[in-house]
Amino acid sequence: MHKTDDLQDIVDETARLLGVSATLEDRSFRLLAYGAQHGDIDTVRQESILRRRASSEVRAYFERFGIARAEGPVHIPASETLMARVCVPLRHTGVTYGYLWLLGELADAALERIRPLIARAASLLAQEARSRHDLGRELAVLLSADPEERAGAALDLTGPVTAIAVRESAERVAALWTLPRGVLARAGQPVAVLAPAHLAAEIAGQLQTTYGTAAGLGGPRQEPADAWQSWREARHALRIAEHFPRFHPVARWAELGVHRLLARLGTADLRELAEEAAPLDGELAHTVETYLDLGGHAQKAAAELGIHRQTLYYRLGKAERLTGLDLSDGDDRLAAHLGLKAVRLLP
Repeated sequence: MHKTDDLQDIVDETARLLGVSATLEDRSFRLLAYGAQHGDIDTVRQESILRRRASSEVRAYFERFGIARAEGPVHIPASETLMARVCVPLRHTGVTYGYLWLLGELADAALERIRPLIARAASLLAQEARSRHDLGRELAVLLSADPEERAGAALDLTGPVTAIAVRESAERVAALWTLPRGVLARAGQPVAVLAPAHLAAEIAGQLQTTYGTAAGLGGPRQEPADAWQSWREARHALRIAEHFPRFHPVARWAELGVHRLLARLGTADLRELAEEAAPLDGELAHTVETYLDLGGHAQKAAAELGIHRQTLYYRLGKAERLTGLDLSDGDDRLAAHLGLKAVRLLP
């Protein structure tokens, strides 16, 4: 992660100089370092240390005081449940990279004593962010589908690695530079991440939760030079996660079955498959798809749909008349099933 030893030293020295409890978080409120306890604490500090991150409710509460835009210390008064505290935005060249939290009431004159420490912490966070940005550019080269472009990748990695694709959100921002060391990330649509294979599922879940969207994991590759193949699979898996509730919110390429074939198809091929199910829409399409998803088991399908079995048979018969397909015939059932799945993936 960040240069944690340096950040921890800064927090420890701050706590010593001011005689208060101190914590340091990135701008997504992820805990990076905390000092020894001085005096009483409240539940926010306790939970931040135990969970390594402030809750969304706590974040929203503090952001109402304008900490994200503040250029200097923000004094936050005590409430019924929270102790008074000071938030010092860690800004470098006009950008806020994190926050230093000091528990208790402190005068601005006292804060002057730690000004060099504040500047040092902000500089360290900015350096880490720039370093991650440079690595992100290299990651884009490594994951390129162009073999000549990939040949120019300068990343020194060891396998096995797994690629992750995550849909960005207009409402939420993930601090990609706070990901564990050894995990490479590049913002984009989708966000591209390359992680050690044993960390991939955890990282995918973390980012999906942060963005509130969906994520896809490719298969692991022993050689980082083959990571582009995992990236291709991750993007396909993301597509499935976004269109099939069964695989939402995080889809793993290895678990997608026949959906892997569908994800690889282009729009023209999908339209051709979808023609088989074109006459079906709304209630009928959902009924037939559910029936086929359950292997043609009428009792289970009726229960899943919350309808009487005779109503199910009526809808299936109507679907057969509209499509000209015989749902008791294996080939026709396969055509209808693939057609209904293809419809979901059409733009």
